[in-house]
Amino acid sequence: MGPRINNRIVAKSVQVIGNDGQNMGTMPTTNALAMAADMGLDLVELNANLPVPVVKIMDFGKYKYEQKKRAAEAKKKQKIMEMKEVWIKPFIEENDLQIKLKKVFEFLDGGDKVKISVMTHGNRRVLARGRDAVPGLFAHVVELIGERGTLESRSKPDERTKSIVIAPAKPTK
Repeated sequence: MGPRINNRIVAKSVQVIGNDGQNMGTMPTTNALAMAADMGLDLVELNANLPVPVVKIMDFGKYKYEQKKRAAEAKKKQKIMEMKEVWIKPFIEENDLQIKLKKVFEFLDGGDKVKISVMTHGNRRVLARGRDAVPGLFAHVVELIGERGTLESRSKPDERTKSIVIAPAKPTK
């Protein structure tokens, strides 16, 4: 539902803005409608929430076309951020980790978020020297990513699959 036009405007008096953008003052709606009809244009209600609604004399078809064009342009410029996922093993070798990080950097540079998940086998916890190795691995990964991305979230400690989400770093201007 768009703005009310012409005879659908229910207010008794309105604040009129001319086709050229000039304020024409407050007048009865019937006078404003007659003025718009004389010009061969429409009377369009811009703000109905005020005590005296604001209306503009304009070509409504052209107005709708411009609005649709602006919406399409905004949609074109909008980048939809996707969530990419990279799986790593808990005891991954440094060289293999560097290869995985190349892919992570590729996703981050493309403007996508990256979920880095650790493969744990079955129900048993991945233990290294008596403690969970995954937090240390994630700390190392975040350190290696550095300024190219920011840690956005971590999985809960009781979740079976451990993961972190890295968002692309905001470009500095």
